Amino acid sequence: MSEATNSTAQGSTVVASERTPAGALGGRGLIVRDLRVAVEGNEILKGIDLTVEPGRVHALMGPNGSGKSTLAFAMAGHPGYTILGGSVTLDGTELLDQAPDKRAKAGLFLSFQYPAAIPGVSVANFLRSARQAVRPDDLNPAKFRKLIFEKLDALDMDPAFLGRYVNDGFSGGEKKRLEMLQMAIIGPKYAVLDETDSGLDVDALQSVGNAAKSLRESEDGRNMGFLVITHYPRILQHIPADVVHIMIDGRIVKSGGPELAQEIERDGYDGVRDEVAAARA
Repeated sequence: MSEATNSTAQGSTVVASERTPAGALGGRGLIVRDLRVAVEGNEILKGIDLTVEPGRVHALMGPNGSGKSTLAFAMAGHPGYTILGGSVTLDGTELLDQAPDKRAKAGLFLSFQYPAAIPGVSVANFLRSARQAVRPDDLNPAKFRKLIFEKLDALDMDPAFLGRYVNDGFSGGEKKRLEMLQMAIIGPKYAVLDETDSGLDVDALQSVGNAAKSLRESEDGRNMGFLVITHYPRILQHIPADVVHIMIDGRIVKSGGPELAQEIERDGYDGVRDEVAAARA
């Protein structure tokens, strides 16, 4: 596919993925190049190019089955996803030859669309273990206690969360807010939020969105890169995107500014499909 640009009244968008030269970042960034991934023998991702810079928010939108979650799980190291080619680097470190825990230690965080319940494991113990796994030299008990209560306060979360079992009996909104707390405690370099808005009503979405916004604006979060995967632009009202990408049929076919999300909200994905078909003709 050509890298032809399509000028619009609202700005310039790009048919095919928008590239940021790795050299321009000095090797920094979550950089995906020509990534091809198969699931059960079927090729789902067909050459993904994407760069998430430190301190920037990229949104990845697309219809069901386009490959958005496949990208998230492949980057995180899910064993059910077969890498056919390409690379994923995090600040210069190749992730694809690393075990999932090594990828997390390198600074990658994945927020799940459907967080699992872990009966019998308290939130406090879970967070302590997660922090220790990623930052084993930084777990002074007094320091950790101070950190966790600072983050609870910043995210406007009840300390009673700490005594509950992980996601056991949690509402959808509570599960997603706990994901935000995990992210705040772990402090990754790059966070992939896989449809964090899925299944949330308006009030729960606002609560989770405000928690993410608070983290984004914190001292630690300002330098964190975000890849927000979503169907709809609702969550982008709370986590404004610097760049929006559209994925269809395993390819990023269009990228642009925040106005692109509003275009999708207004017109759906059919117009993008038609535009891509015309560019290929």
